[in-house]
Amino acid sequence: MDLQLENKIIVVTGGSKGIGYAISHVLAKEGAIPFIISRDESSILQISEEIKKKGGKCGHALTELTDSKQVEAAVKSAVSTYGTVHGLVNNAGVNDSVGLENGNEEDFVNSLKKNVVHYYTMTQACLPFLKENKGAIVNIGSKVSMTGQGGTSGYAAACGGRNALTREWAVELLPYSVRVNALMVAESLTPLYEKWISSFPNPKEKLNQIESKIPLEKRMTTPEEIANTVAFLLSEKSSHTTGQLVYVDGGYTHLDRSLNS
Repeated sequence: MDLQLENKIIVVTGGSKGIGYAISHVLAKEGAIPFIISRDESSILQISEEIKKKGGKCGHALTELTDSKQVEAAVKSAVSTYGTVHGLVNNAGVNDSVGLENGNEEDFVNSLKKNVVHYYTMTQACLPFLKENKGAIVNIGSKVSMTGQGGTSGYAAACGGRNALTREWAVELLPYSVRVNALMVAESLTPLYEKWISSFPNPKEKLNQIESKIPLEKRMTTPEEIANTVAFLLSEKSSHTTGQLVYVDGGYTHLDRSLNS
């Protein structure tokens, strides 16, 4: 299927690692030009080189997303280089384990800044161009907002906020034909997830335990499977889809757990 993303400028936050890495590669493969926004210079340079070696194009801006002035400067850089922005993927974030019992107000607020506030500031910075192009926004979310996890109040609140903003922005941007959807992630083996698994006494056993509870094929969702759906939601092939929380999780969040017995 031709997603008609050729030469579309797509801003991807956290687009050089994990799920963002896969999204940037898939977009470049589809002919789009991912503009990667991250604070990790080495990973940005690495993915930029990889994409270019495969014949694709990409741009980047080294940015601390919790600084709204840097966010504005990054979008200005994208527009200065490519002329406009057609799409936005709000992806950057971290499950930082700021809990209720052992957390504090300062860490909780900082978790919100790291995980949802920049979704707002980045979208606001891109908005004039998205309106001009009848563009699309995809917010990357998490099943934690629906299921809870324990010990991660900041991240859970931020992910709940992402879901609410997806619906709120879908309504507000209807007059401009700007579509807004969220891609909900459950269990995907990213580098951060592997780091979390490795914190257990028996990582392999823990991973097998989790995989056994994933209904479809008893395996983790790959970052590429998530990225493929993100590309679809950005494309005109999903031209009448907005305000949706789309789960790419092998049925993990919603299917009956008795299926795994």
